[in-house]
This record gives sequence, C-alpha cells and structure tokens, in this order.
Amino acid sequence: MPAPVAFHTHDHSHCAGDVLGFADTRAREAGLRLTPVRRRALEILLENHRAMGAYDVLERLAADGFGDQPPVAYRALDFLVENGLAHRIRRLNAYAACMHPETDHAPLFMICRSCDAVAEAPAPEVRDAVRSVADAAGFAVERVNVEVLGLCPNCQEGTV
Repeated sequence: MPAPVAFHTHDHSHCAGDVLGFADTRAREAGLRLTPVRRRALEILLENHRAMGAYDVLERLAADGFGDQPPVAYRALDFLVENGLAHRIRRLNAYAACMHPETDHAPLFMICRSCDAVAEAPAPEVRDAVRSVADAAGFAVERVNVEVLGLCPNCQEGTV
C-alpha cells in the first residue's frame, strides 16, 4: 500500500481537485445539495493536509461573506461528514477533508503531535480486525476511526 502523500512533497492541487470533482459528482448523482457554503467549507479543508477547528472554518467562511454565526460552519461540516466528504478528528476536535471519498473505508489518521499535519490512510486490515473482535462479542460496529499520534517525517528530522 502506498504511503499517504500528506507527509511528503506533492502537487496538492491534484488531491483537492480530485476530491472536489468527486464531491460535485456525488452531489449531482445522489441529489444532495452541495450549497456554496458547503462547497467552500470543503475547499477550505482541502487547502492542506491539516485538520481545522470549526471556528477556524467559520472565520474563513465569514471572510468570504457566508456569515459569522457558528451554525453556518457546523451545518456545513456536519453535511460534509455525513456524506463522506470530511472526517471529524476527535483527538484534535477538528475536521479534515476525506482524501478517499470514493471508497467505503475505515480511515486511519496519523496525526503529527508537533505540526498537526494529518495523513489519512485506508486501513482495511484494522477495520476487519475490529469487526472480527466486535462480532465475537455480539457488538454491532457503526463506525471505525483510528487516530494515531506521533511525529511526521519532517518533524522527526527536526528532533534527530
């Protein structure tokens, strides 16, 4: 499995463009309303591979004329999460754009404790292991979201 690109130099416009294109297609095909504020919230999350707090997103939305009341950001972010276009990173109480919205996946998030960079990686083995243990216990899994805290390659270089 290839390494997540978030921790490596790459043309990020491809990441953002692919996700935005998929979001537009999914909205059109599923009859979802990807309103201007929802689309802008996704664009903001896609600007880099970092998680953002709702108030950070709200500040940017307000600067773009979408209003400055917290429900503006929370409603847009909830829509994105509910429709698989973003994830809530509980460790950071923040949101990150989903980098694999075209797949049904249980993401593994690698969170750099130094710079807050977030890399999303599909982790089917982890999801399958969790479901196996849960099945044995008679537990119905509704969501698997693994958050791993550590140091990204760039921050490791700074500590060596």
